[in-house]
Amino acid sequence: MTKEKLKKTLKKIYPYIIVVIVVVLIRSFIITPAMVDGNSMLPNLQDNNVVILNKLDYRLNDIKRFDVVVVNYNGEKLIKRVIGLPGEHVEYKNGLLYVNGFVTDENFKHADTNDFKLETIGYLKIPGDKYFVVGDNRNDSVDSRVIGLIDKEDILGSVSLRIFPVNKIGKVK
Repeated sequence: MTKEKLKKTLKKIYPYIIVVIVVVLIRSFIITPAMVDGNSMLPNLQDNNVVILNKLDYRLNDIKRFDVVVVNYNGEKLIKRVIGLPGEHVEYKNGLLYVNGFVTDENFKHADTNDFKLETIGYLKIPGDKYFVVGDNRNDSVDSRVIGLIDKEDILGSVSLRIFPVNKIGKVK
């Protein structure tokens, strides 16, 4: 191959190389698809739904109550909802969420929640950089009530968009 032909070939494939690099960077540092595995987020997310994980969100913004997040738990990605923030006491009593002793309205669909106190997992308040997360399907969810509080560094990012199935594309509430 002559030097001139090599230059022409490189010039043709150069845009494709740039596209591949950009896609890899975006997927590694900004957004990536994630799949719902199981029924713990019913009725809002179903098994095998594909959502977009925004990895950049919590580098720029604070984690907020009721955010849907992807958590790294022992190498497995779990999709859960943030219920308790650092410094708070959370409990469920008679199906109601209490944060620091006050009823807090959960403005999304979810299953009834059995009574639970933070003390059950060994805390009076949620320590700094830890979060209390649960699945929306409270009766079928491995979450903070079972596995304990989640470290901030194990929250991989937020979920706000479902992209599959196609007939359910849209915001995640």
